[in-house]
Amino acid sequence: MSLRQYAYFGLSSQHISADEMTSRLGITPDEVTVRGSRITTPRAIPASHRWKIVCREPGLCVDEQIARILDRLRPHTARIAELVGQLSADDGGAVLQVVRCFNDTDHDESPSHPDAPDAPNLFGWHLDRDVLDFLAAVNAELDVDEYDMTPGGDIT
Repeated sequence: MSLRQYAYFGLSSQHISADEMTSRLGITPDEVTVRGSRITTPRAIPASHRWKIVCREPGLCVDEQIARILDRLRPHTARIAELVGQLSADDGGAVLQVVRCFNDTDHDESPSHPDAPDAPNLFGWHLDRDVLDFLAAVNAELDVDEYDMTPGGDIT
């Protein structure tokens, strides 16, 4: 079964821009979204500003992707927690997002020989106590989306 997956830690706000979040945290995000930004193609207009630290590295299981994200964020836990408190008052907040797309043959990131003894198991994952402690410290939610990309497949 093919699999594409990634994880990110994101902050969102109706009024505080991603640039302001960057300034307050001292961390350069990997991706940003500007609320109500003008775009040239027909796409949904973002409902909030978003600031993200992302890991899309193929061949890593979800817990390894999350570990890479948190390695970058942990030194800034206190500043993140303070900012999340302000964002929460603004209908914003923090989220650790995991996205997994199964049977995504157009974007397969599974090992070429998934049955090889040294092939990583990308299907199982867990959150250890350190991850849960970080999420609690910064008052972040966990959101996991899994999609069946088989033509005619159902979203799970």
